[in-house]
Amino acid sequence: MAEPGPGPAGGEEEPVPGGKEEAAPAPKKRRLAAGERYVPPPRKLSTGVSFGAAHFAETSYYFEGGLRKVRPYYFDFRTYCKGRWVGRSLLHVFSTEFRAQPLAYYRAAARAGRLRLNEEPVRDLDVVLKNNDFLRNTVHRHEPPVTAQPIQILVEDNEMVVVDKPSSLPVHPCGRFRHNTVIFILGKEHDLKELHTIHRLDRMTSGVLMFAKTAEVSKRIDEQVRERQLEKEYVCRVVGEFPEHEVVCEEPILVVSYKVGVCRVDPKGKPCKTIFQRLSYNGKTSVVKCLPRTGRTHQIRVHLQYLGHPIVNDPIYNMEAWGPDRGKGGKIDKTDEELLKALVEEHRSKQSLDILGILEEDLNSSAENKDCGNSSDCTKSAQADPINENSCPAKDTKDLERNDTAACPLNSDTNLETLEKNKELGSCEIQDGQTGEKSSEEKDPLCVECKITRRDPSPKELVMYLHALRYKGAEFEYCSKMPEWAMEDWEE
Repeated sequence: MAEPGPGPAGGEEEPVPGGKEEAAPAPKKRRLAAGERYVPPPRKLSTGVSFGAAHFAETSYYFEGGLRKVRPYYFDFRTYCKGRWVGRSLLHVFSTEFRAQPLAYYRAAARAGRLRLNEEPVRDLDVVLKNNDFLRNTVHRHEPPVTAQPIQILVEDNEMVVVDKPSSLPVHPCGRFRHNTVIFILGKEHDLKELHTIHRLDRMTSGVLMFAKTAEVSKRIDEQVRERQLEKEYVCRVVGEFPEHEVVCEEPILVVSYKVGVCRVDPKGKPCKTIFQRLSYNGKTSVVKCLPRTGRTHQIRVHLQYLGHPIVNDPIYNMEAWGPDRGKGGKIDKTDEELLKALVEEHRSKQSLDILGILEEDLNSSAENKDCGNSSDCTKSAQADPINENSCPAKDTKDLERNDTAACPLNSDTNLETLEKNKELGSCEIQDGQTGEKSSEEKDPLCVECKITRRDPSPKELVMYLHALRYKGAEFEYCSKMPEWAMEDWEE
């Protein structure tokens, strides 16, 4: 795989598109005994997820300040009861596994009819969960902005769709991203649907991205990937004067945290190999060609950091949190926990947590073995439970507990009840970048995000200088143009 991202980002875990999206449980077919609760039968495993007109119509885009934005919308998170939840109360599950929101929020959500168990409104959070219970949670969903740069289609034929992916766009839905993803934009704006993901790129990595139109084509290229017949070429701009001679780095890479999405060189890591060749040097930074021979998470970025030449604007591996040498030679002098905390603190000070995608609860929770988590990118989506569109019924609300949550003190039943009963909801004014007119969006009385004003990232902040330039297989070769920042005469 070519520089895939680390782990699921925050909320939603969805399989790679290609099959059927999860449907509601089967309707009741028999009369229940007194006090008996209907439990739907187990669902058959699905091969993946595909999206249709109903999904694309959930909301719309608008453009503002060089950013593509998504209008807030209502969305159902759905899951079957996890084995570890059986015999526990719903209240206990929320209090131990979904701690980003106070229990008062879930009580208010139940009163508002937003929590449903086996398609019946939840009236009592003390209800004990049973095997195969089906939980549905309706949330008011806000997505982070991405660059307004369009997705350029490089090739489209009967077998393949190849695009030049802009930086900041995830490949497929994960975490807080759904409509602001390559899959959704291609479906909504180019009518390209039911595509099979062949490989992935980090959210912040731009460049050649391939999709197959049929399962047969996908399987054929997958075999080339497994047999390492796929040649990949990247280009990046790094700090300092990179050596003129060819540099081969074979340091093993270990994942520090799947939830946060950070890796480092470590003898206990997985073996990998990257070949580097300098293309140019402008006196401050170097443009380097990268040939990854393996496909470890963040391989190019971690190897460049180890060599002492991190990518100029890498939001993870070129940060002060790694120490005075910024991780050169694998020298960090911090525990993994200290490193993750330092990264969060550094981004919080710059008000750039959204760019990194790291949340404080990832550090405060010992949930590394849970189904819920957050990172700046998405690799586990392909490994997600194919039954569930999302394994956590309230994940989207995890992203609301940030350093600025105090701006909306929803930490008591009184405050939440007041919001819930408030009939004058007001409106969110959103500038429509296409018409120049303002449209009115209803504010949600229980939504913390509706009460928070966040600083938008600049388009420049959403670009990282790492680009997938060329992919070559046994029967194909796809290339993109060299990015502007990789030109020899380019200046910051």
